[in-house]
Amino acid sequence: MADVGVRAARREDVPAVTSTQIRAWRVAYRDVLPEGQLDQMTGPSAEEMWSHQWEEAVVAPPTRRHRLLVAVETEDALASLASGHGEPGGQRVVGMASHAPAEDPDLDPDTTAELLTLLVDPDHVRRGHGSRLLNATVDHLREDGVATVVTWAFADDKPMIGFLTSAGWGPDEAERVLDMDRPVRMIRLTTDIS
Repeated sequence: MADVGVRAARREDVPAVTSTQIRAWRVAYRDVLPEGQLDQMTGPSAEEMWSHQWEEAVVAPPTRRHRLLVAVETEDALASLASGHGEPGGQRVVGMASHAPAEDPDLDPDTTAELLTLLVDPDHVRRGHGSRLLNATVDHLREDGVATVVTWAFADDKPMIGFLTSAGWGPDEAERVLDMDRPVRMIRLTTDIS
């Protein structure tokens, strides 16, 4: 049986964080984004860019309110050796969440934060990692004095919207349309954590 938890990301987590992001996007967005755009966002050159971005997020975040959290499973000795993944008792990154002060011009960054990323590796979904990441994010933001959290989601990403709605989030009136070889609509969701 694996122990699970959430902690702050470390520099050595960057390869696993990058891999988690790319794997999660390939599965979650395959029916949401145009194929060519998704390939470009998850290909080898993008992987290098994302790796650099996540390393910067860990070692030199722009402010103390910028955070990258990871969901981990700590494998027991038998499972670890049988799977061939790491040392017995080693932690495997299986999900990630990042947040920062809100940047949308209609929001107050002193009281509103943005959930920038919430992803779970496709092989580890439906095990509570997303909920643990979301709860840990809210705990950190409450400690920072944040009252409201927003996030942007693709309007066609029904699983993410359903997950957030079940956790008490709801759409506000803001939306944007990205030009990705065809228009791709995003909606902003919000929740009160005060």
